[in-house]
Amino acid sequence: QVQLVESGGGLVQAGGSLRLSCAASGRTFSRHYMGWFRQAPGKEREFVAAISWTGVGTYYEDSVKGRFTISRDNAKNMVWLQMNSLKPEDTAVYYCAADRWEDASTWSSSTSMDYWGKGTLVTVSS
Repeated sequence: QVQLVESGGGLVQAGGSLRLSCAASGRTFSRHYMGWFRQAPGKEREFVAAISWTGVGTYYEDSVKGRFTISRDNAKNMVWLQMNSLKPEDTAVYYCAADRWEDASTWSSSTSMDYWGKGTLVTVSS
């Protein structure tokens, strides 16, 4: 069982930065693929970024490549999403997710992860 708690959301102007954090419980954190999804008002939840067990493999949705960076620290049971050059279209609730078996490289085509946080709201003003 893994519990996920996101933090770090807020209001930021376009071009600004935010760093989202995801604190995970559970002794098997290091054996879970981790990632972030987001859901904008009136839209479906979509993939943002994912990271492999070791942190070596990282994967991004095309619109955030070069702007967002996902990282993890298995000793601290933490995952982060550094978001730079934010745009109004990045406005959404951001969810941390974990999955024991689904490889991070496939997350862009799936939204059925094992565990989800409750989300943190990111609002980017123009």
